[in-house]
Amino acid sequence: MKKILLVCNAGMSTSMLVAKMKKAAEEKNAEVEIEAKSLSEAKKEIETVDIVLLGPQIRYELANVKKIAGDTPVEAIDMKDYGMMNGKKVLEHALEVMGV
Repeated sequence: MKKILLVCNAGMSTSMLVAKMKKAAEEKNAEVEIEAKSLSEAKKEIETVDIVLLGPQIRYELANVKKIAGDTPVEAIDMKDYGMMNGKKVLEHALEVMGV
């Protein structure tokens, strides 16, 4: 099972996107665990996930999170997909980056 971690300032604004991603994963029968965390919480768990997706509001942290993440892929969520809460597209991108 792959683990996807969404990160935003407080871990709240991504909660709706996580729900939509989980629904899309069920429809695809994709075995993934998806959760949202604040940046400070995420830094403690980066080694335990397969990909980190940053909310557009903290895109400026991309380089810093990549340093912490080591070999774990870190991507910024597309602003349009985030704004539209397009869970299916965000999930598909994450799976593609992970090679699933």
